[in-house]
Amino acid sequence: MQSAPAAPIQLQNVPEWSPSAAVGGGRRAVVLAVCCSALFMVGLDNTIVNVGLPAIGRSLHTAVDGLQWTVAGYTIVLASLLMFSGAAADRIGRRTIFQVGLSLFTLGSWLCSLAPNLSFLIAFRLLQGVGGSMLNPAALGIITNTFTRPAERARAIGVWDGVFGLSMALGPVAGGILIGTVGWRGIFWANIPVGLAAIALTALFVPESRAERGRRADPVGQVLVIVMLGSLAYAIIQGPAYGWFSPDIAGVFLLSAAALAVLAGYEPRREEPLIDFRLFRSVPFSAASLTAVCAIAATAGFLFLTTLYLQDVRGFSAVQAGLTILPMPVTMALCAPMSGRLLARRGPRIPLVLAGAALTLSSAALSQLSATSGPLFLIVTYGLFGVGVGMVSSAITNGFMSGLPKSQAGVASGMNSASRQLGTSLGVAIVGSVLAASLRGSMHAGFLDAAHAGWWIMAGCGYAVLLLGIVSTTGWARATIARAVAESGRDTPRA
Repeated sequence: MQSAPAAPIQLQNVPEWSPSAAVGGGRRAVVLAVCCSALFMVGLDNTIVNVGLPAIGRSLHTAVDGLQWTVAGYTIVLASLLMFSGAAADRIGRRTIFQVGLSLFTLGSWLCSLAPNLSFLIAFRLLQGVGGSMLNPAALGIITNTFTRPAERARAIGVWDGVFGLSMALGPVAGGILIGTVGWRGIFWANIPVGLAAIALTALFVPESRAERGRRADPVGQVLVIVMLGSLAYAIIQGPAYGWFSPDIAGVFLLSAAALAVLAGYEPRREEPLIDFRLFRSVPFSAASLTAVCAIAATAGFLFLTTLYLQDVRGFSAVQAGLTILPMPVTMALCAPMSGRLLARRGPRIPLVLAGAALTLSSAALSQLSATSGPLFLIVTYGLFGVGVGMVSSAITNGFMSGLPKSQAGVASGMNSASRQLGTSLGVAIVGSVLAASLRGSMHAGFLDAAHAGWWIMAGCGYAVLLLGIVSTTGWARATIARAVAESGRDTPRA
């Protein structure tokens, strides 16, 4: 991607160059490629692990809740630490945090491949989550400070999301091949060469940048976020086992609600809060958060149910399952850059409405799955779902990154990633718990009836994306952006 800037882009506190050094078009393309490599690794990990869930369950003798924790444990840590990591990237340096994240994620991947049981696997997935929490905020902060023109930034974000779609396209096939040849432990090996290469390329090509004035740490707010999200996920995942109205589950739900209430009361009193709730007075910013949660929850639920359906109900091998899922990530990869171009020319309404419609229709159609659903039905429904995911991603990212000043790029990208990971956690937790609560007998015999409600939950998420896309792009909604930023005491948001 070549694009020569009309004026040099200034980076602050750059040790390699003088502060006035410009990042040329060729160098900017390399920076974008290096940042995208981290997203590629994370996206590859997401789909490979989902394809490997049935094999992990058989190998480690775990039920549905164990599979849920394999995914949700990782995403809870990600969602909990993303805002902290975004602020740390702005304060310490985006390249520095990016490199630390790459190192921890790569180490966690290697340890996951050695896990002797489910407990160790979940623990090492948590380490992966710590590293992963540093990647997206730092990388998006680097991209935002490198591509400063709105249209140029929108195209770069379109490439960014297209790479995520490519990683998801390769993930099912690569995961199926690895599982079929070396077993489920091999699915974590794929991250290691990508991570090592990204570490080296970052040191060579990515300049350091940070905000003029770093944000202070907020340990109390951070602990409250961890308690809130962790207890919420625990209550949802363990609800079917303990009973939704049991004292234990009710108490954990109350703990999550109490942590949220304390957080909402504590953060506004801080000069530099971990989460500035005043920014949510911006309708587009709030809508971007809700859209991310709904769209990614639907995506996580889709991957969770689809891999179990194909392997446990249809009896497909891991390779066959990976190839069958392929229409979804392929159309996602094709539509993400298209969404970026539409966003740059026409704004976010069209991509959001198209995304919501595609997610709703495909999820509703998948509720009619049977044990003999034909290839054409699967290709069309999976492909249509991929259209929805591809269309929505760039619009979400642009909504976050355009709603805060450039100096807070790490915080904006942290909120972007946190909302997505919260969606992943909730999607797996809710859909998995609905499945577990409704399952009668074996997975092969009872899956179709038990999964019916899960597909309709995902259809509801898609419809919410459609409505939010309409409401958040009105003139009234756009007028709330500047007012919310002014009330929070920040500088003018990027156009």
